[in-house]
Amino acid sequence: MKRIRIAQILSNPEALLGQEITIKGWVRAFRSNRFVQLNDGSCMANLQAVIDFEKWDEALLKRITTAAAVSLTGQLVASQGAGQAVELQVKHIDILGDAHPDDVQKTVMQPKRHSLEFLREQAHLKYMLTLRESSYCLASCAPLPCVFA
Repeated sequence: MKRIRIAQILSNPEALLGQEITIKGWVRAFRSNRFVQLNDGSCMANLQAVIDFEKWDEALLKRITTAAAVSLTGQLVASQGAGQAVELQVKHIDILGDAHPDDVQKTVMQPKRHSLEFLREQAHLKYMLTLRESSYCLASCAPLPCVFA
C-alpha cells in the first residue's frame, strides 16, 4: 500500500474517498480510545482516524499516545462529525515508535494558546508549535533578498 501525505488528502479529498490508503505520522491527540489526530508534517492540519477499539488488543491501544509514531491503513470516508471533511476508518495499525508518557509530559504543551513570553521561556518546545511551523513555511517560500545590491 502506497503512503499518502495528509496534505494530498486534504487538498483533494473527493479523489480518494472510498479508497484504502496508508498514512504515517505522529499522534497529536488520542481521545476516547477511538479518535486519533495524526500529523505527518506535510501541512499544519491534522487528519482524524477512527479506531474501532473493540477490534483491537488493549495493549496495542495503550501504546498509541501523544507523540507516538504510527502507520495507519484504512478506508477514507466522509466524516460523520463536524470539523473535518474526511476521516480514516482504520483497518491496520503499526506502531513505528513509542512515546514514553513521562517524557511526553515534559515536552508537550496543553492544546491552548500560549503567550510568546511563555514560549521564549520554554525554548525547547518551540519546534512543536504551529506558529513556528507557519514561520518556517513562510521562510522557505520567500525569495532571499540580495545583500550585495
